[in-house]
Amino acid sequence: MSGSHAHTPHGHAHSHDHDHDHDHDHDHDHGLGGHHHHGSGKVLIFSLVFTLAFAVVEVFGGWVAGSLALLSDAGHMFTDSSSLAIGAFAGWLAQRPASKSHSFGLQRAEILGALVNAVLMIGVVIAIAVSAIDRFFQPTPVEGGMVMIIAGIGLLVNIVIGFILINGEQTMNVRGALLHVMGDLLGSVAALVAGFVILATGWSPIDPILSLVVSAIILVSAIPLLKEVLHVLMEGVPKGVDAAKVDGALAGIDGVLSVHDLHIWSLSSSQRALAAHIEIEAMEQWDHVLPELQTVLAERFQISHTTLQPEDRATAKDCMVDLRCGVAV
Repeated sequence: MSGSHAHTPHGHAHSHDHDHDHDHDHDHDHGLGGHHHHGSGKVLIFSLVFTLAFAVVEVFGGWVAGSLALLSDAGHMFTDSSSLAIGAFAGWLAQRPASKSHSFGLQRAEILGALVNAVLMIGVVIAIAVSAIDRFFQPTPVEGGMVMIIAGIGLLVNIVIGFILINGEQTMNVRGALLHVMGDLLGSVAALVAGFVILATGWSPIDPILSLVVSAIILVSAIPLLKEVLHVLMEGVPKGVDAAKVDGALAGIDGVLSVHDLHIWSLSSSQRALAAHIEIEAMEQWDHVLPELQTVLAERFQISHTTLQPEDRATAKDCMVDLRCGVAV
């Protein structure tokens, strides 16, 4: 295999631009996922309204009760709201059709929404940690009873929203929003426990301690999501796809002599793309080989958008001489 690096073509109609001429066209297939629907928008908007309404209640309750755990949970709620708003907007953008300036459409908006959410979550974790450390040096009285009541309601709210998101379309964008909600759910549990301990024993340090514990748990979840988003933005081979196996499967199809200039990347969390040069014995075989290539890619690897360029043996030999062959310019 001469290459298995992720690479986005310059333009939708032609994957590569060569200095040597070909007397054939590139073949494209949008596959099974070419017109997938983003059903996550309404779910995110509903969750946004629900979350924002309770965040206001929780801020007031946390301020009155003097609870950092409750205020931290409220902070999570507000970042939840922003993440859900970003997610809904990104989901809407992702449905926009392709244009001359965006030949793949705006599907990457989903990935950018997930990136913003992951970074926001890490920012919130840092802010909570700073406040919790400060609380150790400047203890503040906490009303455990009020904390328990509000945290209990918050826990129920987050369970409902989390259930809705888990049962919705599992895009990377929704996963980013779900990460916020799960973090907020943990925050509600922490505030509930803190309220109980304070009410039962009067030991207030439990409030910032549990805030730090929750922050650490959220950070452990946020970092992998951030790494996955960056991998997609850096045009990495999609998670779960082995480029060598794809190469072998294509090369194993009857009539295919070799595969080179193979590039695999993600357009969004639900759509993969591939571009490759396929060497065949003679151009007359292409009408037979192409459908088999598309079927293998769609059924075995869930790669929905393909750009496959046929080359007969003579053309392939020219490529071996011309070092620029297969390099986009």
